[in-house]
Amino acid sequence: MRARIVLVLMSISILGAARPAIVLPIASDKNGALKYAPDSNGDRVPDFSYAGYAAGESSIPNATVKAVVKPVAGDSTALIQAALDYVAGLPPDDHGLRGGVLLEKGRYELSGGLVIRASGVVLRGEGADTVLFAAGLDRRTLITIEGKNDLSWPAPSAIADQYVPVNATQFQLADAAGFKVGNRVIINRPCTEKWIETLKMKELGGGVGSGWKPNSRQIQWDRTITAIEGKKITIDVPLTNSLDATYGGGTIAAYSWPGRITQVGVENLSCDSAFDAQNPKDEAHSWIAITMDSVRDGWVRQVKFTHFAGAAVKLFDKTSRITVEDCKSLDPISENGGYRRDTFFTNGQQTLFQRCYSEHGRHDFSVGFCAAGPNAFVQCEAREALADSGPIDSWATGVLYDNVRIDGAALSLYDRRFDAQFAGWSAANSVIWQCNDSLINCFDPPTAHNWCFACWGQFSGDSGFFASDNTLTPVSLYYGQLSQRLGASVGKRVQLMPVDTRSSRNPTPEDAASATAQSVDPPPQLSDWIDQAAKRSPIPTDASGAKTIELEVKREAVAVKLHELGVVNGWLVDSGALVTGGRQNIKWWRGGVRPDEIEESIKDGPNPTRFVPGRIGEGLTDDLEELADHMQAANRTALEYHYPLWYDIRDIDHERVRRINGDVWPTFYEIPFARSGVGTAWDGLSKYDLTKYNPWYWSRLKQFADIADQRGLILFNSDFFQHNVLEAGAHWATCPWRSANNINNTGFPEPPPYAGDKLIYMAEQFYDETNPGRRDIFRAYIRKCLENFDSNTNVIQFTSAEFSGPTHFVQFWIDTIADWEKETGKKPIIALSAPKNVQDAILADPARTAIVSVIDIRYWWYQASGELYAPPGGENLTTRQWMRTTNPRMPNFEQALRAVKEYRMKFPDKAILLGPEDGAAEFPWAILMGGGSMPNFRHMDPGLQAAIPRMHPVDLPNSPPGESMLADPGQSYLIYVSRGTPAPPADAASFTKHWIEPRSGEISKAPTSVLWLSHS
Repeated sequence: MRARIVLVLMSISILGAARPAIVLPIASDKNGALKYAPDSNGDRVPDFSYAGYAAGESSIPNATVKAVVKPVAGDSTALIQAALDYVAGLPPDDHGLRGGVLLEKGRYELSGGLVIRASGVVLRGEGADTVLFAAGLDRRTLITIEGKNDLSWPAPSAIADQYVPVNATQFQLADAAGFKVGNRVIINRPCTEKWIETLKMKELGGGVGSGWKPNSRQIQWDRTITAIEGKKITIDVPLTNSLDATYGGGTIAAYSWPGRITQVGVENLSCDSAFDAQNPKDEAHSWIAITMDSVRDGWVRQVKFTHFAGAAVKLFDKTSRITVEDCKSLDPISENGGYRRDTFFTNGQQTLFQRCYSEHGRHDFSVGFCAAGPNAFVQCEAREALADSGPIDSWATGVLYDNVRIDGAALSLYDRRFDAQFAGWSAANSVIWQCNDSLINCFDPPTAHNWCFACWGQFSGDSGFFASDNTLTPVSLYYGQLSQRLGASVGKRVQLMPVDTRSSRNPTPEDAASATAQSVDPPPQLSDWIDQAAKRSPIPTDASGAKTIELEVKREAVAVKLHELGVVNGWLVDSGALVTGGRQNIKWWRGGVRPDEIEESIKDGPNPTRFVPGRIGEGLTDDLEELADHMQAANRTALEYHYPLWYDIRDIDHERVRRINGDVWPTFYEIPFARSGVGTAWDGLSKYDLTKYNPWYWSRLKQFADIADQRGLILFNSDFFQHNVLEAGAHWATCPWRSANNINNTGFPEPPPYAGDKLIYMAEQFYDETNPGRRDIFRAYIRKCLENFDSNTNVIQFTSAEFSGPTHFVQFWIDTIADWEKETGKKPIIALSAPKNVQDAILADPARTAIVSVIDIRYWWYQASGELYAPPGGENLTTRQWMRTTNPRMPNFEQALRAVKEYRMKFPDKAILLGPEDGAAEFPWAILMGGGSMPNFRHMDPGLQAAIPRMHPVDLPNSPPGESMLADPGQSYLIYVSRGTPAPPADAASFTKHWIEPRSGEISKAPTSVLWLSHS
C-alpha cells in the first residue's frame, strides 16, 4: 500500500525559484474540512451528499408490518398483490407510511408481476430465504413501483443571470412574483445549436446526420425553493451543470405532480428468475427485478437478485431521492448485448447506490440519458464485468463514483461517440474518487469538467487526475460531504466496509506481523460485507397485530361475450352484423427511448411485439388494452401486423456490415424465432434457430388476439414479410432467414449477392419452397401461425406483407393450411392477398379457392381512366418499385366499385376487401356498394349493419352513372347515386324509407344520395 495523502493547497519551490500554486479542485485542511477551488467561471466539484433517500438527511424508515403473507403452493401473484393493495388502502401515518407487507420465509412462485402504485407501501421479506421466483417465459418486470406521470407546469420564467455556476443554489429572476417558498420547481437547461456546436456533437461521423439536435438533450432538475429575497431564488439542492446565457441560459417553473408516490420500498428478500438451463443466453424469462418511476423518497435494501436478463434495479427518469443499498446481483442470464445486464441503473436524480455487488454484468453501475444529478455510487463492486460502467447515454451531470471497483472492465466519463444511438459526451461535472478499475477513462468535455482522484488502474483521459495510485482523506467523498453538511451525527449511519489505508512503504515490525496474520485470514470482501448487512442493520419482522392475507378464490366464472368474426353470404360479419372501420398500421423499423424519440414513435403507431425492457406505454412496450382503446377511439377495426424489418435499430443506417458487437439499440422489434444461444449473427447476438420460436413474441400476438375477440377488433396476421428479401440490401443483412444468421442451413448464398453493393434480389430463392433446407421450416412456421390463434375467431391470416411473389409459393402456403385444417378439423379465416395474376390463378383452382374466405385487393387496381394496373407476381420487384417504374394513377369512386364488384359477383361466397395500397380506402361507399366488406364508416345504423349481410350487389344495366344497389329482394334495398335522388325499385313502394348520411353511414333526417328501404 502507498501512503495516504491529505490534499492541501500548496506552492512548491524548486532551486529557489517559486512556482505558481498548484490549485486543486477539492482539498481537505488539517482539520479534515473540505475546501473547494472554483475555476474562473465559478464552477466547482459538486456536492453529491444530496443523493439518496430524503436527500441523505435521515435513515430509511422501518414501516410497521400491517399485512402478512405465508407461502402457498402454486402462483402467489394474486395473493401478494392483494396484500399490497390492502396496505395501499390504509391511512398513512405522520411520516407518510401506510405499512409493510411481510412475506414469511419460503418460496413464492409468481407467474405475473407485482405493482406498488400507492405511497407508503413497503414489501418486506424475512431475509434471503424469502424468495420471489419469476416463473414462466414472460419478459416482465417482477416488481414495478410506479406513480402516475401527471407532472405539469405552466409557462416557465427565465433565469436572468448571465452565468449560474456548477453547484449554485441561488440565481436571479427578472420577476420572482409568481413563486413562493416551498414551491417545488423544474429548472430547465436548454439544448441549443450553439452549445451542440461547441461540444462538436453536431456530427458524430459519416456525414449522415448522426449528431445531436437542438432541444434533444435538455436537463431538468427537480428542486424546492427554500428562500426568496427580492428577485433572488434559493433552492434546496445545488445544480450539477452551469446555466450560461451564451447557450440559452435556463428557466424555472413551479410544478404540480399529484400522482407521484413517496415512502415506498422493497427490502430483506431475494428475487430469482426462471431460465432455460440448456441455453446460457436464454432471454425467455423475467428481464428486470425492480423498476421505479414517478417516485420520490423510495428504497431497495438488502435484496439479492439472481438470473435476471436486463437489470436488478432500474430507476427511470421520474425518480428522485432513492437509495439502493446492500444488494447483490448474481449470474444474470441473457445475451451479451445492448440493454442487457445494466445491473444497477439510474436515469433519475438524487439517487444513491451504496454497497452494491454485481457479477458478470455489462454496465453494472450506469447512468442514463441526461440524468440531472446528483447521483452517487458508493463502495460498489463489479466482478468479471463484460462492459464498462459509467454514464452510458448523453450528458449525465453530477455523477460520483466513490470507492467503486470494476474488475475486468472500465469506468468511463467520456465521449461515447456513436454508441447508444449517438450518445456522444456522456458525463459532465462528475467525479471518480478512490476507485480501483481495470481502465479509467476520464475526459473533460467542452463547457464542463470531470475529475479523477486517488484512483488505481490504467488511465486514459485529459481531465484532472490527482493522487493517482494513492489514497486520500476522506476515504469516501460522499460521506465526507454529507458529514460536512449535516455534522457528526452522520457517522452513526456510515456502514462502509473498512478500508486499510496504512502506509506499506516503511512498515514497522508490528505492521508486518499484522499484515502476515491478515494474509492467513483475509478481511471480508464487499460481497461478504453485504451478506452481513442484516446483522449491522436488522430490518424488523415483528408482525404483531398484522392481518394475515388469504386470497378468496371465487369460483363463479365471469361470462365474457366474445365477438364472432365470420364470412356470411360474402360479407365479413361480426356476430351477424357487417364489419366496418379502418385499419391500424404498425411501426416496424425505427424507434428510440429518448423523450423526443418516444414522441415520434407514438406518432408513427403501435406494435404489439415492440419491446423496451421495463417500460410500458405508447412508443415503448405497448399496453395492449390501451392499444385496443386507441384503435376503437380512432375507428380502426383491424390491426395490420407482420414481423419487423429488423430487430436492432442500428440497422436504420441501412448498412450491410457485420456489427462490431452485440450492443444493439432499442427499441427492439422482436422476431418470431428464438435465439439459439450459440454462434454470432450479424447483429452481434447469437444466431437464430428457425425451428424454435420466441415465446414472448407469440404470447403478445395471442394476447392481442384475445382482446380482439372481446372488443370486436380484428388481427390481420401476415405470416411473411417480403421487405426483407427485396430492395435495400440492409434489410437482408441481419434477417433471420439469411444463412449467416441462423443455425438451420437455410441454403442462401454467403456472402450475399448484393447488386451494386446496395440492393438485394433474394425473393426468387426465398420463395423456392422446394428447397430442402427451407421447406420443412416454412411448413412448421406456417403451422405455428395457425396454431397460435387456433382458439381465436377474430384473426385473418395473410400470406405476406408487401407481397409481389410467385404463384407457386402461395399455392404451397394454402396447401400447408389445408393439411393443417384436415389434421385439426379447424377452419381459420384465410385471406388471399397477392398480385392479380397470382390471385386469379389461385381462384381458378377449385381445391385451393375452397380454403380462401377473403379476397384482399391491394396490389392491383383500375386506374381512374379505367385502365388496369396489375404488375405480375414473381418478377422480383417490390410493389413500390413497380409503381416507380410505371407511375400508375389512383382509382376514382367508379373504378374502386368496379374492382370490388367484379370479384364479389364472381365469388359471391367470399368477402372482398379493398386494401390501402391502392388509395381506394377513401371510398367506403364504393366498397360497400360493390359488395365489399370493412367500409371505413365511423358509425353506421345498427339496423342497417344487420340488414346488409342479407343483401347482395345487383346489376343496374340502365341506371345512370354512379348509381348502384344492394338488394335483399322483397325485404331490403340500399340505393346509392352520386348525384340527385335515388329512385326506389317498383316493388318497394310500401317499404320504410331511411335516408343515409353518405360520410358516416348514419341515418339522416334530410334526403341525401343514399336510401335504405326496409320492409315494414
